[in-house]
Amino acid sequence: MNNIKNTFSIKDLENLSGIKAHTIRIWEKRYNVLEPMRTDTNIRVYDVQNLQKLLNITLLHNYGYKISKISKHPAEKIPELVNGIISEKNAKNHAITAFKLAMMNFDQSLFFNTYNQLLSEKSFKSVFQEVFIPLLEEIGFLWQTETISTTHEHFITYLIKQKILTNTEKIQGNEPFKHDRVFVLYLPDNELHELGLMYLNYEIISSGYKTIFLGESVPIADLNDIKRYFSNITFVSYMTIEPTKEEVNNYITKFKSEILNDDTTEFWILGRMAKHIEKQSLNTSKIKIYHSITEACQEL
Repeated sequence: MNNIKNTFSIKDLENLSGIKAHTIRIWEKRYNVLEPMRTDTNIRVYDVQNLQKLLNITLLHNYGYKISKISKHPAEKIPELVNGIISEKNAKNHAITAFKLAMMNFDQSLFFNTYNQLLSEKSFKSVFQEVFIPLLEEIGFLWQTETISTTHEHFITYLIKQKILTNTEKIQGNEPFKHDRVFVLYLPDNELHELGLMYLNYEIISSGYKTIFLGESVPIADLNDIKRYFSNITFVSYMTIEPTKEEVNNYITKFKSEILNDDTTEFWILGRMAKHIEKQSLNTSKIKIYHSITEACQEL
């Protein structure tokens, strides 16, 4: 069972805020901006309230406020300072900070309020590309460094998935106006990270194409069923953890043999595992590798 993380080391604070641990210690000692607790072995640990305060201080500091000035304000006044600069400055960094706080506190209300504020000023596409993509990249780093637990990651990604599904549903009733391609989106066997694929589905539908979303853990053999119904198919897959770097080239070879055995089928690949695909495994113009969702969207 996953334990919910509610205390943080100074290294965790560094990862979450982007402020070096050495600087945090100086701020703490010189300006008393944080109030750490101590373990039985006298190691500093910080609670969620300290984290929230540091993230707000970091935002103010990034917008030019000196730490000496910030430290003179009572703790309850710091969020007011943050709110005061949002209307004057780009809201992107504030939104990412708010979403991280929502994740750490399992606070759905903060997530929805931040999202709705963004949506009042931007399109969903802009919100996803400008805020959610950088946020998800940060979350990936935080998870790898064990700064956050799997429960935090699942909480925030589920809320983002809800927004993708809501916005996809709004446009799914529109008849496709481009008929030269059908896009089939799927994840390989044992791959469960579908958020990026879900957003690509939204983008492809927005561009006027028909999509068939198959979702997670689809064997290669099952993809032939789709080819019985459609031609000019572009398969799209997002490889985050599967197939592994040791298996990915064999996977591509098998996909070429079983699926790319005609003149019209294509294959788009995204995700971390794509960087391990060797050029000799490709050896065909039918396979395209994209290094980001934005890069793939530019092809539509």
